Amino acid sequence: MSPTATFRSVLEDADQLTLDEQETLIEVLRHRTVEQRRRQIVEDIHEAEEQFRRGECKPTTVADLMAELRQ
Repeated sequence: MSPTATFRSVLEDADQLTLDEQETLIEVLRHRTVEQRRRQIVEDIHEAEEQFRRGECKPTTVADLMAELRQ
């Protein structure tokens, strides 16, 4: 089953829930996505710390960093 079909199926299933159940589902999904983002941030921090320990980081200015982010 394709991701689009799965997503569509989830939406159709959610339509079968009561309004209260849909609101609970929204809150559960919101909580899960927040937790996933937190885990990703922690992973990114650990990777950055490891790169720093290996000497792979170079000093930069805010202006240089902003210019790099705009690319």
